Amino acid sequence: MAGNSQRRGAIKKTGKGNPTAGSGGRVRRGLEGKGPTPKAHERPNHKVYKMKNAAEKREAAKPKRGKGDQAEWVAGRNSVVELLRATVPVRTLYVAEGTDRDERIREIFRLAADQHVSLLEIGRVELDKLTGGAVHQGIAAKIDAYEYAHPDDLIKAAHENEQDPLIVMLDSVTDPRNLGAVIRSAAGFGAHGVVIPERRSAQMTASAWKASAGAAVRVPVARATNLTRQIKAYKEAGLMVIGLTADGEVSLPDLDVADGPLVLVIGSEGKGISRLVAENCDLLVSIPMASTLESLNAGVAAGIALYVIDQKRV
Repeated sequence: MAGNSQRRGAIKKTGKGNPTAGSGGRVRRGLEGKGPTPKAHERPNHKVYKMKNAAEKREAAKPKRGKGDQAEWVAGRNSVVELLRATVPVRTLYVAEGTDRDERIREIFRLAADQHVSLLEIGRVELDKLTGGAVHQGIAAKIDAYEYAHPDDLIKAAHENEQDPLIVMLDSVTDPRNLGAVIRSAAGFGAHGVVIPERRSAQMTASAWKASAGAAVRVPVARATNLTRQIKAYKEAGLMVIGLTADGEVSLPDLDVADGPLVLVIGSEGKGISRLVAENCDLLVSIPMASTLESLNAGVAAGIALYVIDQKRV
């Protein structure tokens, strides 16, 4: 018994002379080759990793918006009633709880019922958040993003009706009210659609809808990535392209090509159409005016030009 006794705290040696415990030996060899300790956000059992993973899951669960899925909010009693009077397609009306039912609110409710627009009553704080803190006066409308047509669709629509295409193209027109006015003129004089550029141009917002006085329901609006390329594509399809400029070589009343497939290009007030667009037009046409008036806005110019073209196409 005395021969097997061992001093307390001593390390028992194996036959190979290696220690079985302590800070070296097998423990040291076991740590060799594992590399540096992973960072906190890389270690599955660490709090930082779990928090990061949970945040990623929450983000993945959020609904994703497509390119054309951006809704627009219109707030305020006057704005909303004008929207409905113009028969702008509204997805939903939101009214704050406790809102005073004055004559405008009652008219909004009547128009919404006639147009089959859904109505939701929510808390005022929630409506504040939805409208981004706008002065909503207890009422707001949510409008779906406009569904733009493809420029080729305008030609197809004309051919389906056995008509020569008449297309209006806008260059550098940035005021949505002008866009709406052009759409209204296009509807009134039989144009098959309006083409606008994707960038640096007015888009189909609520203001454009209202200015069109409902005509945007009947006249499609298409977007082109590049107007110059689109002009060339229309020319290859057999359409003649004329541009309205102050110094056009032909006066509008003398235009003799209006009775065929036609694209009418209109620029902004002051700047007119851009140089590249003008260079790719087949013909530049001017509207005769008194010398004291330098230019017309796009809506007025479109109305005059489309009226003359319409008369020549009869």
